Amino acid sequence: MTLRPLFTVCIPAYNRAQYLAPLLDSIFQQDEGDFEVLVCEDRSPERAAIAAIMASYAQRYQGRVRYVDNERNLGYDGNLRELVQRAQGQYCVFMGNDDLMCPGALAAIADVIRRHPDVGVVVRTYATFDESPDVIKQAFRYFPQEHAIPAGPQAIATAFRRSVVIPGMTIHRDSAAELASAEFDGSLLYQLYLVGRVLAHRSVVFTPQIIALRRDGVAPDFGNSEAEQGKFVPKEQTPESSVHFMEEMMRIARHVQTATGLPVFGPIRDDIACYSYPILSIQAGRRKAVFFSYGLALARMGLWRSPHFHAYFACLLMLGPERVDGLIKWIKNRLGYTPRLGAIKGRRS
Repeated sequence: MTLRPLFTVCIPAYNRAQYLAPLLDSIFQQDEGDFEVLVCEDRSPERAAIAAIMASYAQRYQGRVRYVDNERNLGYDGNLRELVQRAQGQYCVFMGNDDLMCPGALAAIADVIRRHPDVGVVVRTYATFDESPDVIKQAFRYFPQEHAIPAGPQAIATAFRRSVVIPGMTIHRDSAAELASAEFDGSLLYQLYLVGRVLAHRSVVFTPQIIALRRDGVAPDFGNSEAEQGKFVPKEQTPESSVHFMEEMMRIARHVQTATGLPVFGPIRDDIACYSYPILSIQAGRRKAVFFSYGLALARMGLWRSPHFHAYFACLLMLGPERVDGLIKWIKNRLGYTPRLGAIKGRRS
């Protein structure tokens, strides 16, 4: 390792201790060895179990594992900010504490960085699984080939929505640290704030290789910190929390436009609307009256502008989320990547 590692693998920890060791094993099995692992535990009920696991790995991999017990519950956004501030690597690679890193992932990201030295964000391809990582549900690949976009509004608008999920998300550490802000605590979207601001000055690269596996079927654990209370409910995704989440996404997009002076809010809003199916489907199992109210709240944010939004809403009402999910997965599997429903420009390499 160099004096300053290329990567800090940043893991925000809150409960889910049973999944931590498999994640750490997947990281330490990487071919690329120029990394450290940093875990910040956010005062969860499973704090003692997590600390014991981390002590074991710190002994096995001396000098490459750092563990921090937060003095108070910072919440998801505050914990991401804490990880960035404490990271020693040139780039932060975020992993959820119940996810897995794929073989060759860090080597693939390192290769991107070496060929694109001005890269600020690497948007990864990721896949999902339930019980076994050997059984992949679907892959989220945004371009069939590597796709690079220079710094500016197109980079921001293209990467913004596609950076919501954190496993494998990679960001230039020093750029992110300089932007530290508590303004969006309680949004669960601090990473979008960082992406929007960093890409005003650095490029983004999308990689087609699957970098991380996201574990589905585990109930969310947000709503415990002071910043999240009243906005999110632990173990549940309510219509109200989903509306708050989307309102915060729009607020961050407006902030990025104001802070950078770049015309990004409209393109970001339109991109979200064009790909709004997951936003709608998460509440599609509710009573029709509740789902109608939820859809109306999203429409009022400007998502009504896209015909795709209306098509998704109608299909979910008529067919239900299970059938529509199956159809979308079939289309993506046939293509090998997520269809492009809007004009996305950039250079491929």
